[in-house]
Amino acid sequence: MPRIPILTIDGPSGSGKGTISRAVAERLGWHYLDSGAIYRAVGLAAAWEGVDLSDPEAVAQCAARTEIRFETQGSGEPHVIVNGKDATRQLRMETAGAAASAIAAHPPVRAALVELQHRFRRLPGLVADGRDMGTVIFPDAPYKVFLTASAEERAKRRHKQLKEKGVSVNLDSLLHEIAARDERDAGRAVAPLKPADDAVVVDSTGTPITEVIERVLSVLPEKSRQPRQA
Repeated sequence: MPRIPILTIDGPSGSGKGTISRAVAERLGWHYLDSGAIYRAVGLAAAWEGVDLSDPEAVAQCAARTEIRFETQGSGEPHVIVNGKDATRQLRMETAGAAASAIAAHPPVRAALVELQHRFRRLPGLVADGRDMGTVIFPDAPYKVFLTASAEERAKRRHKQLKEKGVSVNLDSLLHEIAARDERDAGRAVAPLKPADDAVVVDSTGTPITEVIERVLSVLPEKSRQPRQA
């Protein structure tokens, strides 16, 4: 298992982890893990079942019976299938993000999802996107990045994304939600949001996506950066 290379990309909400991670995985020909989508999916499944999100054991039981898979349909973001339903659009909503953050603070829930995330570690390699990929889930990963950006920039990015999807949202409210989530994620007792000791910190504020991708790829050896031949 340790021979399978892993690049972890951690960071706060809106830092661009998903966009960058998918682009890097595509460039390398590696598998991709969106851990945030998994937590959002469990939060959504719990809501569908009427489970109290403040009850750790009940949510952990829900997590154990929830089936999640990613389906690539052409280019772009993969679709997330939760218990047989395409939940991609619902998982993009801020309510799903808030639910994910809430249940992620429960140790029993995190324990229930560790094994699921480990299964994504397959040849030729894995790009793992999340908040504790390099610190908790894959601490032995040889390549780690902590991607960040100012709260103001992250709020503007999220606002733009939601507007493009036809979702009406207030920029100031988004900024408040992002700041509150940062504080909650960084201050939680279990797997707090922070860079791994051996992670390379990349600040994407005001930086073009193409440049950020190159910065992230630069943490890998030259040989690993070569696209996989079909």
